[in-house]
Amino acid sequence: MSLESSLFALLSPLVGGRVFPDVAPFDTARPYIVWQQIGGQAPTFLENTVPSKRNATVQISAWADTRMDANSTSLAIESALTLATTVQARALAAHVAEHEPDLLRYGARQDFSIWADR
Repeated sequence: MSLESSLFALLSPLVGGRVFPDVAPFDTARPYIVWQQIGGQAPTFLENTVPSKRNATVQISAWADTRMDANSTSLAIESALTLATTVQARALAAHVAEHEPDLLRYGARQDFSIWADR
């Protein structure tokens, strides 16, 4: 299972399937989750073979109507990824609070190092 399909499968139950790469549609109901790859390790071998796994640093943001709901969703994301058996994920730091006053929404984002099948 690819990194992208694993993320969707792991995170969808937390927000009723509202999980999006990069950006959510403007009128998406909250809460929802947005993720994007922001880097990662690129393993190489002396034998010039292609690795069977890939690594990604993934930033995952939870958006909700209240700070409490954004934080709660963010904690659920961390738990789902930590306990996952389809990927190996670890949080790189605690989540960071965000707020979009013009859009009346609260966010919590966190970065993860994730190893998954290539």
